[in-house]
Amino acid sequence: MIITVDEAIPYWEEAFSGLGEVRPFSGRLLNKEAIRDADALIVRTITRVDASILEGSAVRFVAAASAGIDHVDLTYLRSRGIGFGYAPGSNADSVSEYIATALCVFASRRNWRLKDKSVAVIGVGNVGSRVVGIARALGMEVLLCDPPVRDLTHDPEYKNFNDILGADFLSFHVPLVKDGPYPTFHMLDGKILDGLSPGRVCINASRGAVFNNKDLRAALHRKKIEGAILDVWEDEPRIDYSLLNLVDIGTPHIAGSSLDGKIRATEMVCKALHDFYGIPSPWSGDSLYPNPVPIRPGKRLAGQDALLSVLLQAYNILDDDRNLRRLAGSAPLSEAGKGFDRLRSGYRFRPEFRHFTVVLNEQCVQLSVLFEALGFQVRQIAET
Repeated sequence: MIITVDEAIPYWEEAFSGLGEVRPFSGRLLNKEAIRDADALIVRTITRVDASILEGSAVRFVAAASAGIDHVDLTYLRSRGIGFGYAPGSNADSVSEYIATALCVFASRRNWRLKDKSVAVIGVGNVGSRVVGIARALGMEVLLCDPPVRDLTHDPEYKNFNDILGADFLSFHVPLVKDGPYPTFHMLDGKILDGLSPGRVCINASRGAVFNNKDLRAALHRKKIEGAILDVWEDEPRIDYSLLNLVDIGTPHIAGSSLDGKIRATEMVCKALHDFYGIPSPWSGDSLYPNPVPIRPGKRLAGQDALLSVLLQAYNILDDDRNLRRLAGSAPLSEAGKGFDRLRSGYRFRPEFRHFTVVLNEQCVQLSVLFEALGFQVRQIAET
């Protein structure tokens, strides 16, 4: 068996090398010749998979080590009888932890209490449902918006898009869809932004083109909204750095890049390939997880400040923000694009919250339920 695999997929050697000849490739440089005689193709999100790359090849199975699949032409795969696998939900905890940290950082900068704020979660799938749980744990009022789920369940808890735009935070977790009854391409555009009241904060950790980046830049420039948190961008890797200069937190498409999420994704596509070819015993990455790391809230901190100090020890989102901003002065633009790709492909995968034990003294013991809800292990101590 010949397996062509994106070299940036974590642990591809361990997962696939025992199955035959494995040929690594660079995700943005894949060509038809590289897969002409391959049996399987394993990609990330940056590689478009359709007839232009597959026509005339021997590929019988395609997998995407990602939760999103808008870069794969499933209709074409079905027409050719090509099997397909991907990793739905693999990054759900990672993205929800990113959102929790971003919310706390933003609130700290504005001196806001999250318990006094509301968040609308647009798209309540694998990721969105985790964000709902995180937001409720933080004490926020949560509004749900997912038109396909609303149509399927007729559950009044799911609101129309226009009915949730009054929330303080609008957090988008939708696939990129251009057709059908509920397109998400430029779901947030100038018309929507112009109708928002001041004080709104827009968050995108789904796909860059869900937001019209030019319209968002104009709204931020005019201070039409309070702020924005962006992990994804239109035209990646050549993003709009003038927009980056206006957002409160900007990161290089790494919200889902936890160690756990990447191991899960590789495990899931490996299992899908094994299932397709009837091969037993797929690879497991259990041995790669670290031992629990103890962390403590900062001294003399309580409440939301103590929470933020723990979150930044587990995941310092500010480092990712700074690393992206350092590219802003790169010239020509192509060099900044290469830098963006390097930040993604060379990212040091962070352990998820479950790999940390929060050590609490009597001053912060009331936060134990919250930390557990966020996924941390908790240990209480009595200080003498």
